[in-house]
Amino acid sequence: MLHRPHLSFWTIREERLANELRLKLGIRVSPRTVQKYLTAGGPGRKPDPQQRWRTFIPNHAKAIVACDFFVVVTASFRVLHVFVIMELGTRRILHHHITAHPTAEWTLQQFREALPGDHPYRFVIHDRDGIFSRELDKAVTDRGVRVLPTPVRGPMANSVGERFGGTLRRECLDFLIPFKERPLNLILKSWATRFNHGQPHLSLGPGIPAPLQQPPPENGSRHSIPAGHVIRSKPVLGGLHHEYSLEKVAA
Repeated sequence: MLHRPHLSFWTIREERLANELRLKLGIRVSPRTVQKYLTAGGPGRKPDPQQRWRTFIPNHAKAIVACDFFVVVTASFRVLHVFVIMELGTRRILHHHITAHPTAEWTLQQFREALPGDHPYRFVIHDRDGIFSRELDKAVTDRGVRVLPTPVRGPMANSVGERFGGTLRRECLDFLIPFKERPLNLILKSWATRFNHGQPHLSLGPGIPAPLQQPPPENGSRHSIPAGHVIRSKPVLGGLHHEYSLEKVAA
């Protein structure tokens, strides 16, 4: 499938960090080297490799979008709902929006914005939340895609969407508590930009969903940056994360 079920979460994290060093800075280290500086974790979950869904998703990933709702509690204990639509093939966030009162009509409007008339997608995956009514599914189908609701009590059928929600909390919302809807929207916009343009994903080879910078130049040394370059750091979300890139220095 799109995951590596034989790897624990901590091993995936180590490989992801090694990939980030290689893709952005041209420094080649193994996940085992990264492991020396991280605390080892417990064993991960091993899903059943015989599921037919595991075959369908990789074969059609480029034509599938997944969506899900995530709940965020503000500093004033107001509950807000974040709706996200992702492209499975590239892991790119196509659209996200926030509301305090999600309705079928509001959700349909999000699909209209994420899936314009010339979109290339054929399938939409969503769970069995009551907001996805038959009328909503029909309206989405009229936009040229087939709706694939997940099985009852089968969250792994939308594993990419579910995992994205966990990543969003672990890397962003667990550290930043918004006061109201507008600050949350600014937080999500900044984090989504980093997710799309700067975060490596193992399922992409590894790769970045929509990279903005050129890959690092060829370098004879695996453990150092190319000659004539320096590392630049750009803070994201006030320094919660940093984006690193190579910059060529003047001769």
